[in-house]
Amino acid sequence: MKRICSVVLSLSLWAACVCAGVPGFTNPILPYDYSDPDVCRVGDTYLMTSSSFNNVPGLQILASKDLVHWEIVDAAIRYRLPGYKEGDKVTGNFVWAPAIREHDGRIWIYYGDPDRGIFCVRSKPFNFKLSTLNFPLEWEDPVLVMEAKGYIDPCPLWDEDGRVYLSHAVAGSRFGLKSVLLMAELNSDGLSVKVPSRIIFDGHEEHPTSEGTKLYKRNGYYYLMHPAGGVPTGWQVVQRSRNIYGPYELKITLAQGNTTVNGPHQGGWVDTPDGEDWFVHFQDVGVAGRIVHLQPVQWVNDWPEMGHKGEPVLRYNVTKDNAQRTWSNFARRDEFEQGELALDWQWAGGRVQPQWYFCDAARGVLRLYSAPREEEDWMPNMLLQKIPYAAFTATAKVRFMPHKDKKMEGAEQAGMIVTGKKASFKLEAPVTDEWCYLKLEMDAKQRGQYYTSTDGTNWTKAGERFQAVEGHWIGAQVGLFCTRDNRKFNDAGWMDVDFFEINLK
Repeated sequence: MKRICSVVLSLSLWAACVCAGVPGFTNPILPYDYSDPDVCRVGDTYLMTSSSFNNVPGLQILASKDLVHWEIVDAAIRYRLPGYKEGDKVTGNFVWAPAIREHDGRIWIYYGDPDRGIFCVRSKPFNFKLSTLNFPLEWEDPVLVMEAKGYIDPCPLWDEDGRVYLSHAVAGSRFGLKSVLLMAELNSDGLSVKVPSRIIFDGHEEHPTSEGTKLYKRNGYYYLMHPAGGVPTGWQVVQRSRNIYGPYELKITLAQGNTTVNGPHQGGWVDTPDGEDWFVHFQDVGVAGRIVHLQPVQWVNDWPEMGHKGEPVLRYNVTKDNAQRTWSNFARRDEFEQGELALDWQWAGGRVQPQWYFCDAARGVLRLYSAPREEEDWMPNMLLQKIPYAAFTATAKVRFMPHKDKKMEGAEQAGMIVTGKKASFKLEAPVTDEWCYLKLEMDAKQRGQYYTSTDGTNWTKAGERFQAVEGHWIGAQVGLFCTRDNRKFNDAGWMDVDFFEINLK
């Protein structure tokens, strides 16, 4: 089975396969770690991006025609983390909580880097017909709009009078203060500051850990939407004012209530061409990360009412005919026939350039060369994917060929890995000239068991069952590695990968 590559995609090709409007669905709409999602609409196409932290490609972009079925189509940061300098601490840093907008024939993404400030990365101008929005877009280099340690969670607003505003929050770990929200005015280019930030809301007493700002204008009101209360247990707040700097009046518009959806917040509001309104947000589920939900929105007296009476809905217009979940397009098989990695593969950016893999399209093989470990459990040359919040299997057909020089005997290892912040769980490929199969079975509680096989049919358990752990601000990840110890040598062995496949159970 050949995988359809999502690097280049004309949305018009698959629009006909998706029903018009927002179909019935069951939450989560995406059982994957797309933390701090934001969404915008370009004509009849919805675009979503999310925090990518230290993972590259960063700012992955998903597209949809109906807000329920999504496909990865682009990434605004393709190769290296902006602002990275040799020796910088990488894990959990860099690309936090973006906002995505279309303005003046470009896609704009603003995000906060807690150690450097607020960046903007935007596409080059493009002309599009609504039915033929083609990806990947051409992206300009990221611009540091606002240099400041601790500034995070920005969102722009282009007002009717031509003025440009930017809301944002602050990270207490860098700024020494949290739970306050700020507003700045940008110059007309949207890439530099005209009027510096000032605090416009203090949430310490009633809405601690206010962050994740989203800024909108509707019916003459400025709306400042943001989460409060902390990631696992918080709620969604909406504030409104006739003046961009306030004072604002406030309502809680989404909270867990009697549902099982904890901390329903940090997302974005979007409307449809038919005038419907929706709110995309995440739920933190621990090891699998922050998964994506969709809530209906009704406007009543110029206030948004989200979900069902302010509580998250688990199902929307679900019938016997559409009761199945919409995750099937995220069950992936990669046969490496495209000459470059698909955009769901990521590596820990910054520390190394990705010169340790080769997509050998002529043979339909991914070759991973061994690279030295930087510490015992840290391997910079891991190729990883998000794990689903569901039971799944991951299978790879591999052949491990260590370097034959006696100086390198025992130095190299390769195979499959599940990695998190405090622990990694590896299945090493055997050293052989023959192809073999590696498999991970993981249940819905992210408990894993490895297996090996020589024929892909008969399997033998490998190692003990393990409990996966989350990463730094992200869920656990699964993928491939090829590494060696720090002995000096001017060449490397390798592991060839014929295919890698994830199937939901």
